Amino acid sequence: MKLHFIPKSWWRSLKYLSLLFLGLFMTIMVAGNPISAIAQEAVPQAIAQSEIPEPIVQRPAQEIRGVWMTENDHDILRDRPKMQEAVNQLARLNFNTIYPVVWNSGYVLYPSAVAQRADIQPFVRKGLQGQDILAELVTQAHRQGLLVIPWFEFGFMAPPTSELALNHPEWLTQRRNGSKTWTGVAGEVVWLNPFLPQVQQFIANLVLEAVTQYDVDGIQFDDHTSLPNEFGYDRYTLALYKQETGKNAPSNPQDPTWVRWRANKITAFVTQLNQAVKQRKPNAIFSVSPNPYITAYKTYLQDWLTWVRQGIVDELIVQVYRPDLQSFLGQITRPEIQEVQQHIPTGVGILTGLRNKPIPMQFIQAKVRAARDRGLGVSFFYYESLWDQAPEPITERQSNFQALFNLPASRFAMR
Repeated sequence: MKLHFIPKSWWRSLKYLSLLFLGLFMTIMVAGNPISAIAQEAVPQAIAQSEIPEPIVQRPAQEIRGVWMTENDHDILRDRPKMQEAVNQLARLNFNTIYPVVWNSGYVLYPSAVAQRADIQPFVRKGLQGQDILAELVTQAHRQGLLVIPWFEFGFMAPPTSELALNHPEWLTQRRNGSKTWTGVAGEVVWLNPFLPQVQQFIANLVLEAVTQYDVDGIQFDDHTSLPNEFGYDRYTLALYKQETGKNAPSNPQDPTWVRWRANKITAFVTQLNQAVKQRKPNAIFSVSPNPYITAYKTYLQDWLTWVRQGIVDELIVQVYRPDLQSFLGQITRPEIQEVQQHIPTGVGILTGLRNKPIPMQFIQAKVRAARDRGLGVSFFYYESLWDQAPEPITERQSNFQALFNLPASRFAMR
């Protein structure tokens, strides 16, 4: 059979004709079908959907909305149904943090081996239903999405009649005239010597016990993790000052050098305590709730601004219990507050009432709005005065808090 070969020039012509007919075919197809339909047929369904922009979801704002549960709230903490109702109510009203007292008047809220070794019997071992109070609160609060940050309210303070003070008189510091008692809002107290290694170890062990033994979200210290500037004239502290400076301690307790030396010692202890807590629970919130800075430093040797600058504080809530709005505004707009809130969550403590001094809701609302307008969170002192011990009816108070916190404000649990 004889084969007849087609010249190469013909092959090229056939190739061009084929491309021409293919182009005409595609044009007819496009004209007869919507572009979107072709796209859906040409692209797999999953890929096509992934190219559709996701709707923008507005996440809830990060804001401290806390409340302290104090010894005044003791019945609520001890009774399981009351505690559960309190936690549920706080969750319904969009609170997000509870600061329960665990160290008050020389006693702990939970069964403590550390306290027992110091010959201190826990004031309350169990709740009314036999439960571990702190463990119960943590469980119930976490179910509702609230953080629990135990509050070591008394810090270095203790009543003079407490087992702690009576069993360890060598742990106490004193004024220059030898007196050891001091009267404040907590009544008559004595002060543990914050410079004494045994005292530092005792407080540190209590804190680490709470952080390790319970699934808490952090730990909080307030204005009593400090020392009134009148104190520090005990034998140990005077000898330490002489050893380190070569001088006798000034007779004036407000002497700037003497104030600075003692404040630095407290800062060194808090630094070590922070490191110890973070070693046990790296994500624990190290919270501090002091007085406004000038009072905290000059009167109580508590240099919390340096603590923040050194990175040993994760959260700051300044107690601003002022009786009028003008002085309240003056404190929350101070430069140190503005500096701190650029770095860590910052809030203000707002008094919602005392048993013998109820606070009108209108005044509370004004303070909350003033704080939030300046980017500050809030924590209220204390739970029962939110609405149970108040000049307005309970339902009215709760409705007003609901209006203040009408949307949730989540907080990232660091667990």
